[in-house]
Amino acid sequence: MSYRLRGPLLEGASVRLEPLEHRHAADLAVAAEEERGTYSFTWVPRAEEAGAYVDAQLERASTGRLAPYAQVSAATGRAVGATSYWDPRCWRSDDRLDAVEIGFTWLARSAQGTGINAEAKLLLFRHAFEEWGVSRVDLKTDARNSRSRAAIESVGARFEGVLRNWSRSWTPGEEDRLRDTAIFSITAEEWPACRARLEQRVARFAARAPRP
Repeated sequence: MSYRLRGPLLEGASVRLEPLEHRHAADLAVAAEEERGTYSFTWVPRAEEAGAYVDAQLERASTGRLAPYAQVSAATGRAVGATSYWDPRCWRSDDRLDAVEIGFTWLARSAQGTGINAEAKLLLFRHAFEEWGVSRVDLKTDARNSRSRAAIESVGARFEGVLRNWSRSWTPGEEDRLRDTAIFSITAEEWPACRARLEQRVARFAARAPRP
């Protein structure tokens, strides 16, 4: 497969998804340390690891298998988390992108529950389905991560099942262990209805946001 992921700038009202660069490291270092209690099943860099984290994501990006983003708050202009397109799959002879995953996602505690996640997913889904023309988008998480599973379902993805011993565990103390992975997806046929619901959800968050 010769397809290489290249994620463009994606901009919404509350969040701007900027292709990840070294300039985002300082903001991400601050964001990652706000409150780490919600990261129990997700690996998020410590402040001193932010530079190396960006280096590692850019190294993965150089393979064409990952398109990493900084999630930048439109209100403050500061990076408050990260996300990525990754694992592109092309099954047809024309090398057109058929499926992609959204992952490597985390947000600072202060950005959680603000609508940033919902709008970021809207931007990512819309670009994948309407610009790339994919047939499905995947999202995966540790099967034990009820918070992450609820967040994925809240943006319209459907639970497909649990893949046992699917990937390495990111839980502290579980180094070199495998985890069960819950997999969710949205298909192209489901996207129009999902888009309408997600746009309504984003609008509700916007209506509750404080006015300047």
